[in-house]
Amino acid sequence: MIRRVVWIRPEKDMGDVVPLFKKNFIISGHVKKAALQITALGTYVARLNGRRIGKFVLAPGFTTFDHRLQVQTYDVTNLICNQKNQLSVLVGKGWYRSRLVGWQSSEKQNMYRKNPAGLTAELRLDYDDGTTEYIASDESWTVEESQIRFSEIYDGEIADGTFCPSVRKQAVVFDGPTETLIPQEGEEVREQEHVSVKRIFVTPKGETVFDFGQEVTGYVETQVTAESGEVVDLSFAEVMDKEGNFYTENYRSAKAQYHYTCSEGEQTWKPQLTFFGFRYIRINAFPGGVKNAVADNFTAIQINSDMRRTGWIRTSDPMLNRLFRNIIWGQKCNFVDAPTDCPQRDERLGWTGDAQVFCRTACYNFDTERFYKKWLGDLKADQRSDGAVGFVIPDLLQAEKPSAAWGDAGVICPWEVYMAFGNPDILRKQFESMHLWVDYITSATTVPGLWAGGEHFGDWLGLDAPSGSYKGSSREEFIATAFYAYSTELVIKAGKVLNEDVTEYENLYQTIADKFRETYTEYQTQTECVLAVQFHLAENPQKTSDQLVDMIHKAGDQLQTGFVGTPYLLHVLSDYGHADLAWTLLLRKEYPSWLYPLSKGATTMWEHWDGIMQNGDFWSADMNSFNHYAYGAVADWMYGTAAGIRPVEEAPGYAQALIAPHPDKRLDWFEATVMTRHGKIVSRWSQEDGRFRFDIETPVISTVVIGNKTRVVQPGRYVLYAADDS
Repeated sequence: MIRRVVWIRPEKDMGDVVPLFKKNFIISGHVKKAALQITALGTYVARLNGRRIGKFVLAPGFTTFDHRLQVQTYDVTNLICNQKNQLSVLVGKGWYRSRLVGWQSSEKQNMYRKNPAGLTAELRLDYDDGTTEYIASDESWTVEESQIRFSEIYDGEIADGTFCPSVRKQAVVFDGPTETLIPQEGEEVREQEHVSVKRIFVTPKGETVFDFGQEVTGYVETQVTAESGEVVDLSFAEVMDKEGNFYTENYRSAKAQYHYTCSEGEQTWKPQLTFFGFRYIRINAFPGGVKNAVADNFTAIQINSDMRRTGWIRTSDPMLNRLFRNIIWGQKCNFVDAPTDCPQRDERLGWTGDAQVFCRTACYNFDTERFYKKWLGDLKADQRSDGAVGFVIPDLLQAEKPSAAWGDAGVICPWEVYMAFGNPDILRKQFESMHLWVDYITSATTVPGLWAGGEHFGDWLGLDAPSGSYKGSSREEFIATAFYAYSTELVIKAGKVLNEDVTEYENLYQTIADKFRETYTEYQTQTECVLAVQFHLAENPQKTSDQLVDMIHKAGDQLQTGFVGTPYLLHVLSDYGHADLAWTLLLRKEYPSWLYPLSKGATTMWEHWDGIMQNGDFWSADMNSFNHYAYGAVADWMYGTAAGIRPVEEAPGYAQALIAPHPDKRLDWFEATVMTRHGKIVSRWSQEDGRFRFDIETPVISTVVIGNKTRVVQPGRYVLYAADDS
């Protein structure tokens, strides 16, 4: 960490203009090693002698700034010049000072926005002769206006390549945070894929639109030859409307500006301190006129937390492959330092409900251990003293009452990360937070044993919702109590891993289960059936799963579940003898289904089953994201049931594995690969001569279940057949 933290800022707030801090220095010998430690109140980009330091986009990241502000350390040895050197740092508003939903009118956000851009840094120079020199932030630094004239998270960036500062002033020292500084915890956000333009067209309104063919989170890099003062001005969209015109209404108040005034000659520009969610760009202005813009002028750059890919699914069905690709893109687009709900509109918040339903899938797809460790650290820091967990983390909304299935992320996510990666440290760090959440429910309920008297999101966006409601028809206190039981069960499991005394919670769990069964003797919706079975609360789980099947058939073989019921729906069906119906729902192409959005051109997951309705109309303008990852949770069924790859509680992190695939005759073949801490697990099934062939590769001792045959196998590769012991 920085030896002596000294915060500097401009003498006067520069308003929308992004300040540029500079420090010139001369080295006194040959530098053996140089390291920069730095953070800022806002997003920053640092350069040494004109070259960018590090690959971290949107540093220092999105944390709960009252409690945690990450400090980055960069090796800059190769950027040092022999004598004269210049360190420069841009500091934009970022998450710290931009207007953000929930904070816009709050005392906390107003306090942040009143503070001018702040920076603290320390460059350590280790010389060959054994001496060390420090170049630290202080009054000797200068600050000036930069070419970035405006930059905010929702509203984009405006830059002027012709601007040259006429005034340079000394920075001033101020009393910035010190106790909240922590070393970098999360994965850095970095540039990932570069996506080229796939199509150019003119809309019925006469607007020129470029289509990248894939929704991305990031920004556009423009390469252009221009005369000084000419402008590149772009707008962003996820979809076209049903007439084929550029559609931005669902961005709500997010301006998502991209405005660049060119200097003379050839140049490349991309935003540096913000990001967008988009598939399409509209060319509003371009050097020489809009007609001069060509595909080679623009590249879309995807950014996301730099996680290692660990999971792959391939099948004989092109639509399933496209669905899985959309799930992967949805995760990448929304894992930008926090698990956000969406990347495009005036929101982009770490919604806890979305995070917990998708966590298991996320851990199959990517190595998310470090990502979740950092985010769960923010959750713990933002958790109220009474144990309540907010709707979003960082908790910008600061709701008075938490919601079931949202606040439960504080318990479910640590457990899922532990199961996926086998490291009990995540439970150790979060255990207090986990049991405090359960304690909160116990103290807040008006009926012991149930979670009564709260305010909840219910089965959010359930298709059985009454007219005018977003919450589905499942009873809110039913859902709340089911999650109360589940979180208590997980606290017990985590406590036993950590050798904690959980007798109190074992007694509590039995009370909840008994009270639930006494109170809810019948189940009224698909989601109620799903939760009662999945959370081991149904008196007769087979009977309840059969009831669920009847409900689905009566609905026309359609799911009616929302955010809460959908992640568990296929699991309950397949666990109780109805895998054929689970496959029917997964393979369904008509609305409502996972595959329906593909018929409307989806390249990521949607917020709504019918974000674009069958007649081409939109579900709504005010809440209609086309890049929302939550329903992508179905991939954990594809990995864990269709291919059958699961960790086991006795040896988490795949130290041992269960491989129990559920094939379906409607597919010729299905394959899943998971890169675990112990090596690669592959489960593939295919149809061969009228029977199923199973190709299994495992690096660990595994229990393999094929049909009604169970065997324990040593590490290796195996070919097995249904109803065959060979």
